[in-house]
Amino acid sequence: MPKEPLLLEAEQLKDTLVTYRRYLHTHPGCGFDLADTVSFVKKELASMGYTPSDCGKAGVTAQAGNATGGRTFLLRADMDALPIQEQSDVAFASQNGSMHACGHDMHTAMLLGAARLLKQHEDELEGTVKLMFQPAEEIFEGAKDMLQAGVLKNPDVDGALMIHVMAGVPLPPGTAIVSPPGVSAPGADIFEIQVQGKGAHGSMPNQGVDPVLAAAHIILAIQEIQTRELALDQRAVLTIGSIHAGKAANVIADSAAMQGSIRTYDEDTRAFLKKRLMEITAGIARTLRADAHVIFKSGCPALTNDHALAGQILADLKGLLGNECALSAAEAAAQMASGKKGSGSAGSEDFAYISQQVPSVMVALAAGTPQQGHSYQLHHPKVTFDENILAAGSAVYAYTAMRRLASRND
Repeated sequence: MPKEPLLLEAEQLKDTLVTYRRYLHTHPGCGFDLADTVSFVKKELASMGYTPSDCGKAGVTAQAGNATGGRTFLLRADMDALPIQEQSDVAFASQNGSMHACGHDMHTAMLLGAARLLKQHEDELEGTVKLMFQPAEEIFEGAKDMLQAGVLKNPDVDGALMIHVMAGVPLPPGTAIVSPPGVSAPGADIFEIQVQGKGAHGSMPNQGVDPVLAAAHIILAIQEIQTRELALDQRAVLTIGSIHAGKAANVIADSAAMQGSIRTYDEDTRAFLKKRLMEITAGIARTLRADAHVIFKSGCPALTNDHALAGQILADLKGLLGNECALSAAEAAAQMASGKKGSGSAGSEDFAYISQQVPSVMVALAAGTPQQGHSYQLHHPKVTFDENILAAGSAVYAYTAMRRLASRND
């Protein structure tokens, strides 16, 4: 079967896409601190003939097509990295203490590639494609910030697509997996628990109030929420990822601090977990003569895929990539050796804010197998990605938008 012409065009951009990706990988920034990345994206868009616009604290948008008629379809790529010291040993590794360990450099490079393809076919577009380059996904703040700045307005957006690469999965690189209708990524809440005790000498615990002891009991108690207070169909994960207190072995610390996260698939469970986390934290601390409270720092709701749009995009991508390289989530699970019940990722995604406003779909893109040496998962300091999939990703972005604009009666 001959390849779709747009995919062939994308493959001609391979060297350019690798150059984009490696520059972004070598110059990462975190959160909204993306001056270098934003400057690079705007410069490249301008060189293609776009007029990029700032959106929110560090977002960038651009438009291709006919802004006066037809639908508007949004393509989103996140740009931020993680505060991780890279250990991947690639020649273009970051040296600044941050790392694109979640593949956002791949996403940004692919959307820049899509921008090139869309500009080359701009006269054929039956509407507008809005490009959304987003900051601060890792802290669940960037999409909301760009929403508040009007990313879905002028013109109003009718549908949206995001891509996320996957590392270390047993699927051929470049395989696209279209999320099923409904929730595909849980909501998330990042929190801190501050425990206030009373410092004392380690030999005289009766003269102090031990915040470490209180913190330990809080950790154990809040884990009981999942096993004793939630029904079987209320999926949730509560994790304490860090705990800090004191500096000396023979001193009872004055205070302790913990950080953690909650992942939930519906708003009722999310609200219940947050309420019980606060109640248990305060109650346990009080029982042990300490004071404690929970501070919720950031979060996002669950990402919901539109039923009709998910089916349309799956059909689009089977036409672009072929039946073997464009899969539904069920088809992908059947092919993957690790595709067993309960083995899926519970990573959250702040594209969820977009999905609350317009019909949206999340597409995963396989970006390396264990057999290739891409054996580490996302957020690992040694994770690597197969750059050969960049062309496929650019084509997925551009082709989906073009098909959705052309299919007025879907």
